[in-house]
Amino acid sequence: MPDQPPRFETAAIRTQAPRSDAREHSVPLFLTSSFVFDDAEQARALFADEIEGAVYSRYSNPNPDEFVRKLCLLEGGEDGIATGSGMAAVYASLAALVKSGDHIVASRSLFGSTHQILTKLLPRWGVSFTYVDAADDAGWDRAIRPETRLLFVETPSNPGLDVLDLERLGALAKSHNIPLIVDNCFATPYLQRPIALGASLVVHSATKWIDGQGRVLGGAIVGDKALVTEARYFARHTGPSLSPFNAWVLSKSLETLAVRMDRHCANAMALAKHFEGHAGLEQVRYPFLASHPQHALARRQMSQGGGIVVLVLKGGIERCRRFIDALQLCSHSPNLGDTRSIVTHPTSTTHSKLTEAERQAVGIVPGLVRISVGLEHLDDIIADVEQALAASA
Repeated sequence: MPDQPPRFETAAIRTQAPRSDAREHSVPLFLTSSFVFDDAEQARALFADEIEGAVYSRYSNPNPDEFVRKLCLLEGGEDGIATGSGMAAVYASLAALVKSGDHIVASRSLFGSTHQILTKLLPRWGVSFTYVDAADDAGWDRAIRPETRLLFVETPSNPGLDVLDLERLGALAKSHNIPLIVDNCFATPYLQRPIALGASLVVHSATKWIDGQGRVLGGAIVGDKALVTEARYFARHTGPSLSPFNAWVLSKSLETLAVRMDRHCANAMALAKHFEGHAGLEQVRYPFLASHPQHALARRQMSQGGGIVVLVLKGGIERCRRFIDALQLCSHSPNLGDTRSIVTHPTSTTHSKLTEAERQAVGIVPGLVRISVGLEHLDDIIADVEQALAASA
């Protein structure tokens, strides 16, 4: 290779675990729970972290290690760990860095399970939080206290597609000597690199766009080495490890992330433009539409607008139910990031545990549906949404 570092697509494809004596071209599965030592001294040194090497698959394994190494290169992180799911990554990134009496500042626009961690689980152990609205720039400065230990955001947010200024938040976090943690699930490192904009850690639900075909669960934390070391200690002793098989699938999936996201984004942008102003809709949300409140910011910190489009249907929840039941091509599922287009009604599914007031505060109205735009032919996706809108009117 030339002296310059490999570009995104090349790093995703050519970063591999060392070949074995079998000289395989594609990395094999390491379906083993543990590894043998050459001698007693090597075992001691491995457990003392004096040398690197596989010990036990809850700690490390060549398949998760390869997946993480790729993701670190793509995100620009110093170190990383893999977890069994995206929520395991979110929880580990928070729980590893706080203790009783500490405080977290987070964007109000969060995935439902992340909201549950902040509002129901961490308070059991004396960890408090403050939410800041996405549009309230000054609110971040006001919310930080002496006991604040980190900032946590997701951008674009799930499902409302709020976009937060990572460069500003990174500078704010640095001025208070606390980390900024960014859930980069919706954008992926192909569209947005939070670490370059000031984030200390990035978390992923690799279940979504990184897998890209709805096959396996997985998560990851990448970023600052010292913070990842804390997260690794937490994960090593609490056990949210990623299986070698799932890691193998996800590492292979990263090889096609760029080409898949180009198509997802192109389809999503075209879908959003087509339905903006539709008589049956109150609103269409997509970060790269000029009508999006943070359109300029999204264009500045993302290379493309992502694969999620939000439609707000006239007629509320009953219209949404008729619309979803009328779909013939698009799947009805709580997942996203699949090759198949997926429609979700957050009010009754992914965000149903929030109160109505909490949903309203982040723009999750009863008529909102989230479309994860797939890789089918664009005309077929549009036709299915068109006929479902007509049938549900």
